[in-house]
Amino acid sequence: MLIRKARKEDAAALAVLLGQLGYPQDEASAAARIAQWDADDSGAVLVADDGEVLGVIAVHVAPFFEREGSWGRIVALVVAEEARGRGVGARLVAAAEDFAAARGCVRMEVTSSDRRTGAHRFYEGRGYESQAGRSSRFLRPLGG
Repeated sequence: MLIRKARKEDAAALAVLLGQLGYPQDEASAAARIAQWDADDSGAVLVADDGEVLGVIAVHVAPFFEREGSWGRIVALVVAEEARGRGVGARLVAAAEDFAAARGCVRMEVTSSDRRTGAHRFYEGRGYESQAGRSSRFLRPLGG
């Protein structure tokens, strides 16, 4: 299995994967996102490819303001339903962590909906620690 940067030719597969994650897409929207992320050196969209796209991860890097260094954030991760449990997600996370570490990151972050308990176990199995009860997330929509 090859982990590589996403290409516009992957848009149809990424649209299906994002739909499996609960974010229905059309191919044109997925292609536009690939192009947008490809134009920004602070992030990457990586895919697991074994002749077909089995999974995708998006990772973004940001510098700390209050201290030295940077942190990486897994923005999205999904593995095709038929490929789950085969190490695809672990390989994608490792590639995202390598991307972030190569850019000076000293910490990784990921958020996951409370209902995604399987995802929580997956991340905890890779050394991620839950911040539930220690940190809160606040959201506010912008615009119209």
